[in-house]
Amino acid sequence: MPLTQLIYTSRPFGFDAQTLDDILLAARRNNERDGITGALVCRADLYVQMLEGERAAVTATFGRILRDERHVEVTLIWYGDTPSRLFPDWAMRDDPARSWMWDQSAVRLGAAREAGAGAYRRLFDRVSQEPQEKMAW
Repeated sequence: MPLTQLIYTSRPFGFDAQTLDDILLAARRNNERDGITGALVCRADLYVQMLEGERAAVTATFGRILRDERHVEVTLIWYGDTPSRLFPDWAMRDDPARSWMWDQSAVRLGAAREAGAGAYRRLFDRVSQEPQEKMAW
């Protein structure tokens, strides 16, 4: 069965630490159940997420995200098959937006909308290479 990766962006609605914790707890529980791995890069003005797993599971998860009121302006960036997972050990890795990403002004001016799928794939390639300690959830 081929693996699928999906990348989307959205704007958080009501972003705060508790909302982010709630999203991550639910994502980790659901993703572990559904065989999905991935990463969420998050900050107050932008979510960028990669989901990877079997096509049906990834599609169903994206459908739940589209209905989730905590995400607005959800934009599908890339969807396609892949030979391997970038985040095989992460039901959902969370990563703060790094200084090498756009600042808030650039996001307001459309940098996240204008970046192509290649830019986002490079972002997740870079995140997957950076060490992060697993949190006990």
